[in-house]
Amino acid sequence: MPPSTIGSANNDARSAYLAGVGCYLLWGFLPLYFHTLSIMGVTSFEMIAHRTLWSVIWAGGLVLLARQGGQVAQVLRQPKTLGILLLSTLAIFGNWTIYVLAVNAGRVIEASLGYYINPLMNMAAGALLFRERMSTEGKVAIGLAAVGVAIQTIALGHLPLVSLGLALSFCIYAILKKQVKADAQTGLFIECAYLAIPGLLYVWHLQSTGAGHFAQDARTAILLLAAGPATVVPLALFAWSARRLPLSAMGFLQFIAPTLQFLLGVFLGEAFTPLRALSFVFIWLGVAAFAYGAWKRTRIAAAAS
Repeated sequence: MPPSTIGSANNDARSAYLAGVGCYLLWGFLPLYFHTLSIMGVTSFEMIAHRTLWSVIWAGGLVLLARQGGQVAQVLRQPKTLGILLLSTLAIFGNWTIYVLAVNAGRVIEASLGYYINPLMNMAAGALLFRERMSTEGKVAIGLAAVGVAIQTIALGHLPLVSLGLALSFCIYAILKKQVKADAQTGLFIECAYLAIPGLLYVWHLQSTGAGHFAQDARTAILLLAAGPATVVPLALFAWSARRLPLSAMGFLQFIAPTLQFLLGVFLGEAFTPLRALSFVFIWLGVAAFAYGAWKRTRIAAAAS
């Protein structure tokens, strides 16, 4: 392989890693964004409404940059695809709602648990629904995660509904997206378009009744407008890096976000008892088993090629 080709491949790999790390860093620090808006008096549902409203503009920009306007028009003529995207929209809206409410209720640690177990739930769903083969490491990871959730239940005195709700909603979202025959940017734009109309109506209602914060001051307006890029930019970075990085790399990188969220929850003073700490030990052991399994599969595939 010519040196110039090797150099280009190395640059592409480096860019993909940077994009992957970037998207998970943005997701990891997202609780600070919602926490700041909450301090300024913005309610959770107003945050969600602005998130749905401004995301469609940025998602539309991605479609234009990718020159996928024709694909959007094609999807709009496919009732089945639109129906699946409507269901995926409901799933991601449920995920966003649970997450924002959890952050503003001081349950960031519990939310982080949901994103730790989500990849393990995806793996279990793949085995059950798509007959994907589950490795020994995968079975061990799911078993350890189940123990961690059980201990968390004892520590909280109830099921960690926030964690399970986040993991389940995103798992359903991933399953539905596997059925969509369209590029990521096209699907995201249509999902955002579905949500933009109710988002606009709710923001209009808040502003007309004097309960909205968009016109409160320039700083609040800018932060609410930032809900668009805060939602779409990490998704775009994820989609770009996921096509270029091996499974093992994404397997490691995807745990950056919940780790940062967990640390933020501790920093913000959320209760973290020894029993909750023990639950996370089992979750982290499950994560380690999952990541090791992904790494081993990649090594085997590389050796066979």
